[in-house]
Amino acid sequence: MAATVAGAATFALVLSGCSAGAGSEPSKDGKVKLTVATFNEFGYDDLFAEYEAANPNVKITQKKAATSNEARDNLTTRLAAGSGLSDVEAIEVDWLPELLTYSDQFADLSSADVKDRWLKWKTEAATDADGRLIAYGTDIGPEAVCYRSDLFAAAGLPTDRAEVAKLLGTSWDSYYAAGEKFVAAGTNVPWFDSAGATWQGVVNQIPNAYEKADGTIIATENPQVKEAYTSVLAASSTLSAHLGQWSDDWTASFQNNGFATQLCPGWMLGVISGNAEGVTGWDIADTFPGGGGNWGGSYLTVPNQSKHQDEAKKLAAWLTAPEQQLKAFAAKGTFPSQIDALASDELLGATNEFFNNAPTGEILANRAAAVDVTPFKGVNYFPINDAMQQALTRVEDGTMTADESWAQWVTDVKALG
Repeated sequence: MAATVAGAATFALVLSGCSAGAGSEPSKDGKVKLTVATFNEFGYDDLFAEYEAANPNVKITQKKAATSNEARDNLTTRLAAGSGLSDVEAIEVDWLPELLTYSDQFADLSSADVKDRWLKWKTEAATDADGRLIAYGTDIGPEAVCYRSDLFAAAGLPTDRAEVAKLLGTSWDSYYAAGEKFVAAGTNVPWFDSAGATWQGVVNQIPNAYEKADGTIIATENPQVKEAYTSVLAASSTLSAHLGQWSDDWTASFQNNGFATQLCPGWMLGVISGNAEGVTGWDIADTFPGGGGNWGGSYLTVPNQSKHQDEAKKLAAWLTAPEQQLKAFAAKGTFPSQIDALASDELLGATNEFFNNAPTGEILANRAAAVDVTPFKGVNYFPINDAMQQALTRVEDGTMTADESWAQWVTDVKALG
């Protein structure tokens, strides 16, 4: 929590407000050099090369953070300092509300060329009180369940996608019950990776987990949060590998049968295939505990600090166009947020070779249609949820009991003010 509080404090400093201007002055070699800061996997590597080929006056350098938290820390620190940000900064939906309180530090990306490009709620979330669009939507995160069919076979469980979907069911209880069957078969492989990862699936189905719509913090008094905390940790006690997502041990576990199932937003497909290179057996089932869920989804912004705002805007608009989002989906599974892309035959007919040639386009489109809750995420959502992740980790690593860690979380939330 100390890191979160420190980051929040840094972000609350008086921002410089200075703008480097909207010009695009080339360097001595005649090229406009743009930096793009991303995290995890956006599927942009080939797209950058394609853009440079079509725009020979532009040279792109990608700065890829390992995690969303790392990217946020970098952005908030440099935003407060008034210098050091990239020309294009990727941001994650959970910390977008925070940035909207400093929307004047980002270029207005509104344009007739991009009007009505995205799902309405995706655009509304990035529009400030003055009607300025500060971010272009990249992906959304409809969730399915990825699983190791070879490990299922070893446990005597079905491996066919449709049969696995029936086995997993549509509730958290049925998902956990399937895990108990798997563990009872004696494979010595955990059912899922961590309580924290499972929590992300659960909390995104609670309409107002941490805050009322007016921003009032209700996290510690919300019975739905306490019930979810208790049930996730109860499942974790017998089903979890206790591997914190994005840790070195978690990354390595994909090569040594670390766990059998993974809650799977579209963008996770690229993470799994990258970490599990050479491993066979991964597949994806068209179901999700609790019915439907969306985890994550990101945006591209152009900070006022950019010296090349015109070129940065052009690049951000191009990267988030339907054609490019379909290519990013094909590369890393980042599911489009653009209306034209969502309706395309290319998306609905897409398959993923690594996941046993699963019809991932159709499956994720079905999962997107199943989402019926859009949780409220105010300015306090990210630090509260980050503190909850730490609370769950303390229990999994044995540092505290569930009751002790809950009490510490309550203290941490109160410290936010």
